[in-house]
Amino acid sequence: MHNNRLNVVLFEPEIPQNAGNIMRTCVAAGFGLHLIKPLGFDIDNPKFRRSTTNHITWADYVIYDDYDTFVKSNPGEYFFMTRYGKVPPSDIDFKAVPSDVKIYLIFGKESTGIPKHILKQNLSRCFRIPMTADCRSLNLSNAAAIAIYECLRQLGYPGLSFTEVQNGEDYLESYDATLGR
Repeated sequence: MHNNRLNVVLFEPEIPQNAGNIMRTCVAAGFGLHLIKPLGFDIDNPKFRRSTTNHITWADYVIYDDYDTFVKSNPGEYFFMTRYGKVPPSDIDFKAVPSDVKIYLIFGKESTGIPKHILKQNLSRCFRIPMTADCRSLNLSNAAAIAIYECLRQLGYPGLSFTEVQNGEDYLESYDATLGR
């Protein structure tokens, strides 16, 4: 895991489907994934693996016993998604983070988020996704995808393909509807 510059951190995730979707997004985006216990699911459970659509096979992830162990093991720049943040992810200048410094996007558990004492110590690093006043929050996996791809957009989508690879770049151009291929 320690080679990834871009990382997602899930603080005590509770819902396996959210964690599985985020794991799949991390694989697609080239992000490392850090999971901080306790987890609300068994990562070896076939239901969890199914929620990752078997992308767990390619996922680069590490599980930590607690937040302090995570922090001690992972120097870098931390950014915290919270409903209490006052700026959108587009206001964070990810390009200003030196290229040799790791970036960590930290998301809290579905029921209570990131502990308030951690957020208070990092107020200038807190962000939120703008939404109507009637909505408290977005689904965790949707919020993570938005933040991940904002970070990638600012950095120029490093290491990602801009064309279809599995079926070939010119797949649509050569598609024959009569043959179904």
